[in-house]
Amino acid sequence: MAPRPPSRLPLTGRTPTSRARGARTLLAALVIAAVAVPVSGAARPTAVPAPAPAALAPLRAATPEALARRYAANRGSILAAERMATGHGDRRRAAALRAFADPARHFLSFDGRDGGRGAEVFGDLSTARRIAVLVPGAGISVDAYGRLRAGAVALRRQLGDGSAVIGWLGYETPAMVGRAAVTTGRAEEAAPGLRAFLGELHRARPAARTSLLCHSYGSVVCAEAAPGLDVADIVLYGSPGTGVGDVSALHTPATVWAGRGGDDWIAGVPHVQLRLPFCTIGFGTDPVSPEFGARRFEAGDGGHSDYLKPGSVSLRSLARIVSGGTGTGTGSGGGRHA
Repeated sequence: MAPRPPSRLPLTGRTPTSRARGARTLLAALVIAAVAVPVSGAARPTAVPAPAPAALAPLRAATPEALARRYAANRGSILAAERMATGHGDRRRAAALRAFADPARHFLSFDGRDGGRGAEVFGDLSTARRIAVLVPGAGISVDAYGRLRAGAVALRRQLGDGSAVIGWLGYETPAMVGRAAVTTGRAEEAAPGLRAFLGELHRARPAARTSLLCHSYGSVVCAEAAPGLDVADIVLYGSPGTGVGDVSALHTPATVWAGRGGDDWIAGVPHVQLRLPFCTIGFGTDPVSPEFGARRFEAGDGGHSDYLKPGSVSLRSLARIVSGGTGTGTGSGGGRHA
């Protein structure tokens, strides 16, 4: 279990300056731990070889026929990666890929190289009027995919007919412990791929209402990709910050939402940025603070991994936002409002 967030401890007798100094000291300690603590098996996911995926024609329209061709092509790429993982002797990766290749599962994209990338569809994309794209945070990979899939399934069930959910694992997520988790480097690398994916999705389903749901470090990815995205909502939850000071800096016409569960340890992360000679550490303004300017939504009392838990307050709020509702939230945000 993570320790109770420091922000909940009493600060009696401390001035704003001393609090800021304390936050910077704590962040510095987190950085030292992130940089110095070895991560067991951190290099492992990228060490498994995989072939180049099949070349895909652009998805110009999300018709049943076009989607069937796309899903079949990616299934072929998944099976080719499974065979190579088996030959390499990695039974864990091979088993994960065999599950991915189940004919009942549908991937809009897949690339088994460099640890694996993919975008899985839950629901019928050809008829969906509402689409949610989930962008995961640290620790999600082909080998550790269950949490992203479970959340996508739960949201799709909550939304009901006329909806589709896409789990977008389109980048190498940082490890839970490591320098990459406290800098924007991975997000900067991921943003062009997310923009390209959402652009293709919009061209294929231009009439659908699309929302971008960004968990934890995924909110940093979404912030990097935000300028010019044609989405109705950008939803930040369990976010350590985005790397920008407020909603206006995202340069988006979308409605920006933010929520945090009452037992989410991310509340204890200092919302500051430290500019070091080799990188910038930390992500700045707390997205649920009034200073950031996002619309707040009710996230209940859950922890960091509970936002898409079946029956939760946060899941109901997220489904309302994707459906064009209010999320029962408060506060102001940029762009067009739902």
